[in-house]
Amino acid sequence: MFWPPLANGDQVMKTFLRNFIRDESGAAMVEYALLVALVALVAIVGVAAVGTNVNAQFTKISCKIASPSASCDQ
Repeated sequence: MFWPPLANGDQVMKTFLRNFIRDESGAAMVEYALLVALVALVAIVGVAAVGTNVNAQFTKISCKIASPSASCDQ
């Protein structure tokens, strides 16, 4: 039997709700999930910013390889 007899149903519900509110067993998991999401977001933004600059450098290098005397400043 999952629930005690409901002769004193109000007290049982109050006790259940009080214990439910005080239980913090899942709080740490949520905090870690938010932290992982923040780290992932920072990593994605950082890679996107660095990727743009790296792409520009490779474009300049390929331009210089294709035509060494050309001005490759875009």
